[in-house]
Amino acid sequence: MVEPDTIRLLRECDAGIKMGIASIDDVVDYVHHEKLRKCLTDCKEEHDKLQQEIEKLLAKYHDDGKEPSIMAKGMSWIKTNVKLVMKESDHTIADLMTDGCNMGIKFLRKYLNEYKAAEEKAKDIAKRLINIEEKLTLEIREFL
Repeated sequence: MVEPDTIRLLRECDAGIKMGIASIDDVVDYVHHEKLRKCLTDCKEEHDKLQQEIEKLLAKYHDDGKEPSIMAKGMSWIKTNVKLVMKESDHTIADLMTDGCNMGIKFLRKYLNEYKAAEEKAKDIAKRLINIEEKLTLEIREFL
């Protein structure tokens, strides 16, 4: 069924974007190198733009979107803060962000496979989000 799959895929993209934005917000104040800071802020801007697009589509279906799970947010926050307390460095931040991007990519690909009947516009958004995540992992490799 097209509509339920479309809504489900958009909701997962919405939750993923919110998780990505929160993760960037959690680490950006600890960044030392300006190039890494720019990579993260540019990525956040791309997430913000895509989120607006998702919200418009979800509104069309009278859906409020989806928040990341409390467990996922909590575990991410704990991991980020423990690692930064142990070693506050651009390497640590790049490592955390790479792990987060890889997890996001994995789940988005899973949802693309799971919600095959979703409209092409929703699939396109998921693919664009995957591309944003892949681009960030490439850009921050030098800090690993």
